[in-house]
Amino acid sequence: MFRIQGHCRSACTLFLAIRNVCIEPGATLLFHAGHNRQHDVNASSTNHMLAAYNSALREYVTANHYMETLAFHTISGRDMIGKFGCRACPK
Repeated sequence: MFRIQGHCRSACTLFLAIRNVCIEPGATLLFHAGHNRQHDVNASSTNHMLAAYNSALREYVTANHYMETLAFHTISGRDMIGKFGCRACPK
């Protein structure tokens, strides 16, 4: 299992695409738009990030405009598991 635990900031959320990923309930995941090297919001980078997310999470972050700016938006590990169907890590 690849465990997401603690503070998972932006690029770390790409690990959600890994088949054997799990999330600790106490984790905190931070989401924002993708950007280029100059830190300009970039549709291609944002779409790459969105492709790593399951449909429920993708719809949520899109509907709530998380992927439109570089501001961080937090989702708890508990919500990732309970609301978005991500796998909880075994104890």
